[in-house]
Amino acid sequence: MSGNPVSKPRTKPAEERRDELMVSAERLFLEKGLEQTTVEEITTGAGVAKGTFYLHFSSKADVLQALRVRFVQGVLDGIVAAVERRRQEDWRGKLAAWSRACATGYLDAAGLHHLAFVATPPATREGLSRNILIDHLSELLAAGAGGNAWSVDDPGFTAVFLFNALQGVVNQPTGETPADRAELLHKIEAHVLRLLGLPFSEAISAYSPTSF
Repeated sequence: MSGNPVSKPRTKPAEERRDELMVSAERLFLEKGLEQTTVEEITTGAGVAKGTFYLHFSSKADVLQALRVRFVQGVLDGIVAAVERRRQEDWRGKLAAWSRACATGYLDAAGLHHLAFVATPPATREGLSRNILIDHLSELLAAGAGGNAWSVDDPGFTAVFLFNALQGVVNQPTGETPADRAELLHKIEAHVLRLLGLPFSEAISAYSPTSF
């Protein structure tokens, strides 16, 4: 008879369980819609007991809000990484990187964005005028103005304006080919730069591989 002790089942950390529930919910919400998805389907997809759901979320709407927060944070992480790859004094490059990374983040998760922010809008419209993406852009605009890269009287207002213009564009139906996406990103980047008073010729140069 073996003397090896019986191994105990491993308990996953709470954050891992929560993430698995969110992954399952996101897949089901995109496939079936929020209303048609049940809590039991979410927990089955995550491989946990139904009661586990309520240890992490109070409702399906609570899960959707968590998906919203994770989506926006993911977009911001991509923006920060893109901006930080630019030289400290390259304000035009930083702004171009911001616009391109923000648009890419939305396009890469278009289905989730539409579900979380368009088909099922938040309870308030505060996200259109104040969120971590707008705050980051506002800080970049203020810093660039301080470095004499452009003139902006009200960085906060300008950030809200640019963010909502960008979001409106990426929410429009577009082609699905890589060329369609490249053209859209090109237009977004060029328009953002031009709206800050940067010459169009500089906007075009932002697409040169040697400028990155």
